[in-house]
Amino acid sequence: MRKFTRRFLRDNEGVTAIEYGLIAGLIALAIASSMSGLATELKSAFTSITSVISSATSTGSSSGSSGTGG
Repeated sequence: MRKFTRRFLRDNEGVTAIEYGLIAGLIALAIASSMSGLATELKSAFTSITSVISSATSTGSSSGSSGTGG
């Protein structure tokens, strides 16, 4: 039993795996938090683009063209 205990206390492989797990978790947290800010920016950008396109098409040509190109 003493050999097992000494060997268990000297074994560092599990500690390394836990450290890598913690690092991966912190990286995932950083990515997730930056994505929420990016999502807000993208939503406002696409809303702006949509309003510009809507105003351009509503005040666009009144020639009656269907836009089929042909």
